[in-house]
Amino acid sequence: MVAQMANTSESGEGNPSLQNYAITASAVKLASLGLIICISLAGNILLSFLVLKDSSLHRAPYYFLLDLCLADIIRSAVCFPFVMISITSGSSWTYSTISCKIIAFMAVLFCFHVAFLLFCVSVTRYMAIAHHRFYSKRMTLWTCVAVICMVWTLSVAMAFPPVFDVGTYKFIREEEQCIFEHRYLKANDTLGFMLMLAVIVGTTHVVYMKMLFFVYDHRKMKPAQLIPAISQNWTFHGPGATGQAAANWIAGFGRGPTPPTLVGIRQALHNPNKRLLVLDEFKMEKRISKMFYLITLAFLLMWSPYIVACYLRVFVKASAIPQVYLTAAVWMTFAQAGVNPIICFIFNKELRVRFRARFECCLSTQTPMESYCVIGTI
Repeated sequence: MVAQMANTSESGEGNPSLQNYAITASAVKLASLGLIICISLAGNILLSFLVLKDSSLHRAPYYFLLDLCLADIIRSAVCFPFVMISITSGSSWTYSTISCKIIAFMAVLFCFHVAFLLFCVSVTRYMAIAHHRFYSKRMTLWTCVAVICMVWTLSVAMAFPPVFDVGTYKFIREEEQCIFEHRYLKANDTLGFMLMLAVIVGTTHVVYMKMLFFVYDHRKMKPAQLIPAISQNWTFHGPGATGQAAANWIAGFGRGPTPPTLVGIRQALHNPNKRLLVLDEFKMEKRISKMFYLITLAFLLMWSPYIVACYLRVFVKASAIPQVYLTAAVWMTFAQAGVNPIICFIFNKELRVRFRARFECCLSTQTPMESYCVIGTI
């Protein structure tokens, strides 16, 4: 903070109001970023612990959610403290250039990791709704591990080239962090990375829109068309032959084994809730899809202001972005790391139920019962 006060005194040329404004702004930045770190670490650790300990959550969508939480934990614990150090050092980087590139690499890595993972989740959510039988057979633990490994590989491929100055990683004083140096188009080589991020996020929303249209088109079941069987000398054949044979067997005219139709009916009678379980499962898949879409929407909303600022730097020469807007945009990208657990617990009933079951001792508030006696009248 001493270095920061010296820096502000030099820039403000002894103006007390400017110094007070800089100190207040730095204090607000530190307090807000500290709050973001605490919320992100607490929420993501709690959600990760719940998914790991509860065996009923060991399923495909929650494996992806666990990977998302672990990435946010590492980002909050490793990248954000260096931003706080740069603020207290007077908006400067006090470490080596290599360390700045490593921190910038991790920041970009986690950004692309979230984008790629949310895209893969959107595809699996569409499969769970539109092709549920294939999804339930193929989306095993090892399939999820393969998808997560692919996501990390693509993220490393996108974040690693700037380490070799293909799109320079540099400390940006206006942003208080090590990140891409976005320059004008003719002297810039980061445009491809920004376009790739925009394409991934846009494609993810297209997949969710396709899933929404599928659910809307299948909301109403088409009425069954009964086609009567064709009779020739009491021998039924055609589309309705099985139903007619079952009717004859019930009426007492049937011989031999039970018709296949009645076998299916009797099996269904022994398990009358089978269809209800299927409907409940479908509703659960829709709720999980809604949760992941809200996470995707939150990612888009949190990163959009910063992406707009980056595009202004790329396409508008000598663009003067207001410092207040840029700071707010950068801090919104930081806040994205702590938003996901809040969305999960609000919009996922299953997580809330499992949380109450796991931490029942902490949530139950039992009121002590007072002793009483029954007074009878004679």
